[in-house]
Amino acid sequence: MLRTLEDLDVKDKRVLVRVDFNVPIKDGRVGDDTRIRAALPTLEALSSRGATLVLMSHLGRPKGVDESARMRPVATRLGELLGRDVRYLACDGPASPDQQAFVRDAPHGSVTLLENTRFDARETKNDPALARILAGYADAYVNDAFGSAHRAHASTEGVARLLPSAAGHLLQQELHALGKLLDRPEHPFAVILGGAKVSDKIGVISSLLGVADTILIGGAMAFTFVAAQGGRVGASRVEPDQFDTARELLAQAAERGVHVVLPEDSVCAGELKEGVKTAVHPTDAIPDGELGLDIGPHAIVAFREALSSARTVFWNGPLGVFETPPFDAGTVAMARTVAELTAFTVVGGGDSVAAINATGLADRIGHISTGGGAALEFLEGRTLPGVAALEA
Repeated sequence: MLRTLEDLDVKDKRVLVRVDFNVPIKDGRVGDDTRIRAALPTLEALSSRGATLVLMSHLGRPKGVDESARMRPVATRLGELLGRDVRYLACDGPASPDQQAFVRDAPHGSVTLLENTRFDARETKNDPALARILAGYADAYVNDAFGSAHRAHASTEGVARLLPSAAGHLLQQELHALGKLLDRPEHPFAVILGGAKVSDKIGVISSLLGVADTILIGGAMAFTFVAAQGGRVGASRVEPDQFDTARELLAQAAERGVHVVLPEDSVCAGELKEGVKTAVHPTDAIPDGELGLDIGPHAIVAFREALSSARTVFWNGPLGVFETPPFDAGTVAMARTVAELTAFTVVGGGDSVAAINATGLADRIGHISTGGGAALEFLEGRTLPGVAALEA
């Protein structure tokens, strides 16, 4: 059974909280604060019960101390959202002598954000020595970082074994929402999968074939499925070593009566850049030298039709090269479609969430997951180390 905040006595105690503040930083400011906002209920609940908070998160993937990956912009934005000061010290890492002294001096009831956990190479190795230093900062531990729960790191798994520990509200919500997709989805259940690689989604496709009614496949991974069936996809990105897997997944879907929808047409160009001349071609007849970079207009209509009667929807991954207009049109169209459905909807993955936010309809989504990779591993049925460490 998962331990929750209600299982912890935090009054007048220091609580170490693993949050997922791995957010985009642009010009020294947080570009998208979705993940920070998602942690607020847990932080406010702990503060209201008299806890002194010590927060830790990674930001990017720095190899040691990196000025561009410091947590100061995150501390600033968190302070704005909480309406209070968030203590932060630029230092050599979350366990550096300066950091340890700074934490020791934290006033009762304060909020302190540690320096980037990835500044310390021991973090990703789940080093016991680092875990002990971090555990020494507090009397209890809360993990509210679902986006990092699939990693056995010192801040997600190691510390949880050393202190009274529990799951935060966000982590609980993630597990509840994603659990509904596997255990008790209302049918018809439609899945939208995008992104670049079939190899990244094999596990989740295999797992969802057992519960989904329809699977819509877009993004570059669609071209591997099309090419595996003999289609001509021009210079589009494919994974030839996944052709057999793609054919096997399609065969399994047919055996189980799961409807797999591939894009009928694609928006193509000779190169990937903003403002390039585009053309629409059937996805299985893309001319040599042309790249398929987004789902086409007929595909958008077909995807919308396939979703129209859905009662449960899960979406992970962009349907085109979302970050480069005009190849964001398919993803944006799908975001609007999903937001307008009268269904239980779950969206996970950075570009999918960004597209939903861009429509201004995020409040119409049943659950927006903060963890793309963690969500996929959970739906594959894999054990998440950061969650397992919190179970009684």
